[in-house]
Amino acid sequence: MTKPREPNGVEPSRSEDDIQREQLGPRGVPGAPDPAKMTPQRDKKTPKHVDPGHTA
Repeated sequence: MTKPREPNGVEPSRSEDDIQREQLGPRGVPGAPDPAKMTPQRDKKTPKHVDPGHTA
């Protein structure tokens, strides 16, 4: 019996990266905290209110 496939254009709830991160941890060490953090300069450059605007 085969698994039902999702229709085209529908994103799965979790990506392959999410599944691997859950199993192996953020840096390949199970149970280790994620050391990645946003630098102050990147935080300043990241927009707080995202307005996608018009597509056409």
